[in-house]
Amino acid sequence: MPGNTFGKIFQVTSFGESHGEALGVVIDGFPAGITIDSQALQAALDRRRPGQSTVTTSRNEADQAQILSGIFQNKSTGMPICVIVHNQDQRSSDYDKLQTEFRPGHADAVFQAKYGYRDHRGGGRSSGRETVSRVIAGYFAELILPKTCQVIAHTKQIGELIAEKFDPDFIEQNPVRTADPDLSNQMQAYIEQLKINGDSTGALVEVQILNPPQNLGEPVFDKIKADLGKALFSLGTVTGVSYGAGFGVTSMTGKNYIANPANFGGILGGITTGEIITLQIAVKPTSTTGEKALAGRHDPCIAPRIIPVIEAMIKIVFADHYLRNKISQEL
Repeated sequence: MPGNTFGKIFQVTSFGESHGEALGVVIDGFPAGITIDSQALQAALDRRRPGQSTVTTSRNEADQAQILSGIFQNKSTGMPICVIVHNQDQRSSDYDKLQTEFRPGHADAVFQAKYGYRDHRGGGRSSGRETVSRVIAGYFAELILPKTCQVIAHTKQIGELIAEKFDPDFIEQNPVRTADPDLSNQMQAYIEQLKINGDSTGALVEVQILNPPQNLGEPVFDKIKADLGKALFSLGTVTGVSYGAGFGVTSMTGKNYIANPANFGGILGGITTGEIITLQIAVKPTSTTGEKALAGRHDPCIAPRIIPVIEAMIKIVFADHYLRNKISQEL
């Protein structure tokens, strides 16, 4: 079915299901001669891997990347790159009842209505496990971008707990991936209690894009903000995206708005200015709750594991526009 490919020059095609043999990605448009570090690729996948802590699903997947094509002697050939990850800990029997039952808040009913047939095991293509493909593509996208460009995502809010401090070095040192050392334990305890109760929580993820390349984005339909929005909204758990002043503009006057360049969010006319870009992303609570949550293996808060995916999708958008801009300059 259409809808599995993203990008115009740096093209990413995701394939596979949550409980199938494997998931993977085909990347086309990646330049030749770039050195590929398989250990760095694996490290990127390990950040998204399930079963990392008490605040994530207990599904235990090694998520070992297997490169099938497009790489020779550790360098890209310019041909399509295919990478797969085999599923090993599916426990598909957990989903037997879902052959005839539709879970609230999931895609079960709409998949059945649209296609007349579906893979009920873990949600099939609608499962968050599909995002393993995006993280793989994000690793390759980062290789295209200038090394000075950094994408840093962190958990800004969980429930009513809002981080005030920002220590980027602390993000990977705590299971909730917050940048606030004073709040991480409270956030973790809150999630763990919800998990015991068979419940879940939403979150707010904040992203800082430091030293973004200038002039990325095209007029009208392909504005950088439009493609960032599409990329992030393509994640099933995302329900809101804003940049710069975001929804705060609703209470601003024009004079107040233009008085602070930070309100523009590093984007003017849909094109990057080279200034820092700040995004805020709303993440919904996991829809599986109650007895189903207690019996199955689900994330009580998806924020810690969606952060590497969010970073990957932003890098994919930027890599695509970076190559598009490069080509337009050469014409």
